[in-house]
Amino acid sequence: MQLAPASYPLRGLQGMTGPDAGVKKAAFLLNTPIDMDSTSSAAWYAQLAKPFFAPPAWIFGPVWTVLYLVIAISFGFVLVQTLRRRLPFAVLLPFILNLLFNAVYTPIQFGLRNNGLASVDILLVLGTLLWAMAAIWRRARWVALVNIPYLLWVGFATVLQLSITWLNR
Repeated sequence: MQLAPASYPLRGLQGMTGPDAGVKKAAFLLNTPIDMDSTSSAAWYAQLAKPFFAPPAWIFGPVWTVLYLVIAISFGFVLVQTLRRRLPFAVLLPFILNLLFNAVYTPIQFGLRNNGLASVDILLVLGTLLWAMAAIWRRARWVALVNIPYLLWVGFATVLQLSITWLNR
């Protein structure tokens, strides 16, 4: 008996069995490299039809390295200020959701190889980033301003992901 159709978005998790299956599934969902072969993921991504404006694959690593530093600083500031009760949880919430949606993008796109679900996820990353920037604007404007490069990249990444999804439908 098949419990889920073949198009089930988390089908990559179904094959993970054995005594360590729970750990593998958690690691997969938390964007860790367990059971994610980067060579086959790179080959899969390389064969996708891409728009003319798609950057070379090597650019993503350096860009995200810088952006993760910005994300860590801004999220860290908001988290500390919330824990000190200087900011309400409502300001922290979009930052938490943004981190969550950002973290699951790679396992969805490269682990599950699901362009449709990755498109939904990148839209959630963009939406929660805009929400986070708006939520912090009146209280710590610098946090919103340092996230402008992240916003520009996520905006570009959203257009890229939606284009890739459309071209590979």
